[in-house]
Amino acid sequence: MSTGVVHRAMGDPVHNGMVPESLIARCLREEPKAQYEMYRALYGMMMAICRRYERNPQDAVARMNQGFLKILTNLDKRRPDVPFELWTRRIMINTVIDEFRKERQRKATETLDGPLNEGALIEVNDYLRHMEADAFAALLQRVPDMSRKVFNLFAIDGFGHQEIAQMLGISEGTSKWHVANARQTLQKAIAQLTGQTTTKTAIR
Repeated sequence: MSTGVVHRAMGDPVHNGMVPESLIARCLREEPKAQYEMYRALYGMMMAICRRYERNPQDAVARMNQGFLKILTNLDKRRPDVPFELWTRRIMINTVIDEFRKERQRKATETLDGPLNEGALIEVNDYLRHMEADAFAALLQRVPDMSRKVFNLFAIDGFGHQEIAQMLGISEGTSKWHVANARQTLQKAIAQLTGQTTTKTAIR
């Protein structure tokens, strides 16, 4: 995975150890109360991820519930050496991408409008890093669907272009185009919000 991830300071909530191994053990025994406790503990993180990827709030809730069901049904397959937070985050991301693949098969593939200039973009890293999850998710809604998903995978969740190309069934060049398109859209949106006109380099 790519190392240039910008999400931690301004992105998804972290449950910070609120899911102890004792609770996981109770969920493995399929105790309804334990499952509800885990749902509440993971809710903020799961919803933040789904809202970043899905424009429609109902779709975000649907993906969150699908992902949580996968978390419960795959608890017995979790590797003990993998931190629980990382494991649950990956399941949520995979759930969103799997549903996107299914939807993409039912629709025509987006066409690209030509090369984008990755220069002349305002410096937005500091701006994004200090945003709350809700505000950041709202800003991302201005980005076209495909570009938003690729940008999320690359700049927020740390996947490389080769990984993204394999996940979404696109070329690496197309993945890079969508990241540039998302950057350009975010640059314009942030310029409107802040009143900035100076143009520099953006999210890397």
